[in-house]
Amino acid sequence: MQMMSDRFSTSRLMSIILVILVLVTLSVPADAQTRMPGIGAAGGRGPIGGGPYGGGRGGGGPIIGLGSIGALPGLLRPPRPEVQDVDDDEPLMRRPTRNPDFDDAPPPYRPRPRRPPPVLRVTPEPAPDIRQAREPRLREDLPRTAQRPKPSRAVSTSQTRSVPQKAVAKKSSPPTRPPAATAPLSPRGAAQMAAVASDEVPGEVLFTLRTDADGASLRAILRRERLELISTDSFTLVPMPLHRARIRDRRSVSDVVAALSRDGRVASAQANHIFSLAAGPAPAPALSGAQYAVAKLKLAEAHVSSTGRNVVVAVIDSGVDEAHPALQGAVSDRFDAVGDASKAHSHGTAVASIVGARSQLLGAAPEARLLPVRAFSAETRAGAQGTTVHILRGLDWAGKQNARVVNMSFAGPSDAKLSEFLAAGTGRGAIYVAAAGNAGPNSPPLFPAADPNVIAVTATDAQDRVFSAANRGPYICVAAPGVDILVAAPNGSYGLSSGTSMAAAQVSGIVALMLQEKPGLSPKEVREALTGSARDLGAPGPDGEYGAGFADADGAVRALSTPLAGVGSGSRSAGGENATSVVTSTISKP
Repeated sequence: MQMMSDRFSTSRLMSIILVILVLVTLSVPADAQTRMPGIGAAGGRGPIGGGPYGGGRGGGGPIIGLGSIGALPGLLRPPRPEVQDVDDDEPLMRRPTRNPDFDDAPPPYRPRPRRPPPVLRVTPEPAPDIRQAREPRLREDLPRTAQRPKPSRAVSTSQTRSVPQKAVAKKSSPPTRPPAATAPLSPRGAAQMAAVASDEVPGEVLFTLRTDADGASLRAILRRERLELISTDSFTLVPMPLHRARIRDRRSVSDVVAALSRDGRVASAQANHIFSLAAGPAPAPALSGAQYAVAKLKLAEAHVSSTGRNVVVAVIDSGVDEAHPALQGAVSDRFDAVGDASKAHSHGTAVASIVGARSQLLGAAPEARLLPVRAFSAETRAGAQGTTVHILRGLDWAGKQNARVVNMSFAGPSDAKLSEFLAAGTGRGAIYVAAAGNAGPNSPPLFPAADPNVIAVTATDAQDRVFSAANRGPYICVAAPGVDILVAAPNGSYGLSSGTSMAAAQVSGIVALMLQEKPGLSPKEVREALTGSARDLGAPGPDGEYGAGFADADGAVRALSTPLAGVGSGSRSAGGENATSVVTSTISKP
């Protein structure tokens, strides 16, 4: 019974739903009935063409199938709201957010104003004063670095557009100043002085250790000071091992020298100085004409009694052309302090021929025995160059050979180790003769000429006028011919050469004549004989241009047996008391 009742209720409910659907359908237009997609009995969408279970889209008409039920949900849906077009150009408003890192709202963004590009003002640097010493730039491999110009302050954009860059550079250049009213400096003298100003080998130091330092001290010092050992030289003239080291970082030479000097194990420390020669003029074909220096120095008269026979003269200079006809038989031994292969050089050949030429030319001491010492190489615009180590090697070797005359043809700064060697050699009887220098009358003193143990010689011409490029100063001892001197040149040729180097070689030959006449002469006695027999030039008495006067070979030799009044009135005090050998130091020539 209960089942019968449930079926009846269900049937009744279905009838009511059907009646409602019919009433709703009758209220809908026929077009809507026929075009609306029907939903089949299974709930699926009916075919477009209609069918037994749904109303199709096509056809139309009053026939309504069971698919009409599918139209009911569409009719009962609420109408869609109108969609308004949004302008794409307007940005969407976003909800502002607050940065938790700030108590207040962050400041609004403000773009940074663009700055005009800076304008570089090119200000030409003034020409360097070659007469003033400056920080060294040279080294054995001769590297160079350029510095970038510093930019000036920025100029406004309007100025930049209106004024061309060339005009700005021209406007900012300093006004031209008139040249200073000083004596002219010859090109060769300028080159020499420029080389002297660059007076240190970059990145190298020399130092010695105390005698009580142990074997591990050298390694410890090299490690602590970040140095690389290049070489160690042992000497007999001044017994000591000299260490040459390279700086492995960017520290300056002066800083490393100062650091080494503070070390209690280091006895001495210094830079490896550079000394320079100035190359002479290009060799000319064989020249004829008299050597005016022979008559000026009275060499023919002096050779009657002395020719410098067997007096040993060491020429510390550049390479010498030993095969030259003028030097045949004059060279007894040789030493290379540099160690690299090099051809004969004009400066060394010229100086050697002035001292001891035996044929074609008349040397000041034609029967002296020459010992060429090559301590200069590496041609630059300033001429051949050598370092402290090269010169010390040459001096030490000359001392071992018992040289009576040692010719040092170089100029440079004051050097502590060089001065130490010169003092030691003087104490052992060596006599050192040096050229005064070719850097001009305004140059500071050059060394070794200005060392108190050295006889400094200046140059004069055929009219006894002082060489225009010669140095001046109270250290000048005597003068000798040094302008347009006929000399030997490499490859068997001859030429004219000028400079205080040539004058010093003349005096070295004169000293060799004096030593043959009286071998036991001390350095003081040699100086007294030279200055006492000199012919006074310039202002009365010793002066800074000519020293005691013009050298006289015959008068100096005669003065050894006949003492002259006023002997010893030279321009400076003598160095050493017991010297018996001669060292000639000829400085660079223009």
